[in-house]
Amino acid sequence: MRLSLQGKTRIYAVWIFAASLVASCVLSAHAQGKHSNGISVIASTVPANGDINPYGIARVPRSSGSLVKGNILISNFNNSTNLQGTGTTIVQIAPDGTNTLFAQIDANNLPGPCPGGLGLTTALAVLSKGWVIVGSLPTTDGTAATAQAGCLLVLDHNGNVAETFYGSLINGPWDMAAWDAGTTADLFVTNVLNGTVAAGGKVVHGGTVVRLTLNLDHVPMPSLQSITVIGSGFPERTDLAAMVIGPTGLGLDAHADTLYVADSLSNRVAAIPLPLFRVTSAGTGATVSQGGGFNDPLGLTVAPNGNILTVNGNNGWLVETTPDGVQVHTALLDSTGNPPGAGALFGLIDVQGVGIYYVDDASNTLNLFN
Repeated sequence: MRLSLQGKTRIYAVWIFAASLVASCVLSAHAQGKHSNGISVIASTVPANGDINPYGIARVPRSSGSLVKGNILISNFNNSTNLQGTGTTIVQIAPDGTNTLFAQIDANNLPGPCPGGLGLTTALAVLSKGWVIVGSLPTTDGTAATAQAGCLLVLDHNGNVAETFYGSLINGPWDMAAWDAGTTADLFVTNVLNGTVAAGGKVVHGGTVVRLTLNLDHVPMPSLQSITVIGSGFPERTDLAAMVIGPTGLGLDAHADTLYVADSLSNRVAAIPLPLFRVTSAGTGATVSQGGGFNDPLGLTVAPNGNILTVNGNNGWLVETTPDGVQVHTALLDSTGNPPGAGALFGLIDVQGVGIYYVDDASNTLNLFN
């Protein structure tokens, strides 16, 4: 196993959550201006270089360097010509809609390896000390045929890449959650390229969830102590429209006793128990809820009441599910396109007293639902 340890890393738990959802709302995701049917369009996510397809989303917990507390970071997966797995930018958006460039990463000027280059994914989080971690699942031509393993990139509070984590257990990092304990941190990452490209569109069961444990105490940069597979066997496949489909969104409950996983191809939410401490894989985890309102669940976060919020990749709906598996509320966040809402929703966060921020790929905007 190869792993680079050249920078600073640490992930803050970026699920800061809001009030419970309004039951069965039907909403338009392409409101022009503010407050149409509960949805506000905050800002465009497109930076000056034209990158599109916003994927990851994270809220800044504390001001540091270029980072401003309460602002939202968003990673872009596509370049200006709409090739998937080629986006290189992270933008920072203030609640008033001010959009600034946080980072534009040069694949030819990295402090460590990132196999295949850059294509920034939904795996995005911000540490309380100002470190930003983002996943890369790169391609050379926007197709799954050229997808490579990628890496995790660690950026400082001014958007400079300080370190890369890469290696055999990091293979197509697709989404991420984390637990920040101060002197240590645990990163939870889904991987979707284990045998996927070679299968040529057929479903394989190689999707994993790995935990990276970092030491942060009295070191100039995080020290990777271990990497452990805690979930495995998730279905995954390549896809003409989405490039790859596999285990995606991750979220921890309030005490990190359970890690929830959006098992996209199985249309379910899974639960992995004791994610901080387990030393063996829980397989595909226990099924919390399956079917019903799920239709390719992608983004996932956990609300203050412990309920699980997911957004669908196939139809633009958001679903709220209790830890006992009851789907209690739904809301339509995007009804555009053909089929309506398909391919529009990825990352989301729930901010206490504000609402649910989410990226809309169909309009390349940051939206707020409350």
